[in-house]
Amino acid sequence: MGAGLTGDIPVHGTYDPKFARVTEAFASNFEEGENQDIGASFAATIDGEMVVDICAGHVDVAKTRPWEHDTIVNVWSTAKSLVIMGIHMLVGRCLLDLEAPVSGYWPEFAQGGKENMPVMWLLTHQSALSRLMGDMLSVKAS
Repeated sequence: MGAGLTGDIPVHGTYDPKFARVTEAFASNFEEGENQDIGASFAATIDGEMVVDICAGHVDVAKTRPWEHDTIVNVWSTAKSLVIMGIHMLVGRCLLDLEAPVSGYWPEFAQGGKENMPVMWLLTHQSALSRLMGDMLSVKAS
């Protein structure tokens, strides 16, 4: 496993030498230019074994705080591709009907006039459910 410098950007962490090109590609995201990243981390596993676990750059635009392995970030849409793949698997196995009402799978969803909303509307942004409200968004520091 190795870690080190690629160009002028210090890449911290470890990687299997077979994945050195991944680390080089990662570091290239920090080179001066139009699409320059400020900071990021990347990890990959194969069969449960960590083969790449690296980070580089800074947390802030002023570059006063370095990006660390435990830097917390928003991940927003990173799981969409995995979720849709799982949904397609369920549809292919006839375990999910995209035209069926969501409430057939999740009875509590039927509140507020949503009893007939089809599953497909959740996947195509036609549900008019754009945000979570209330206690679901409360985060308490420990």
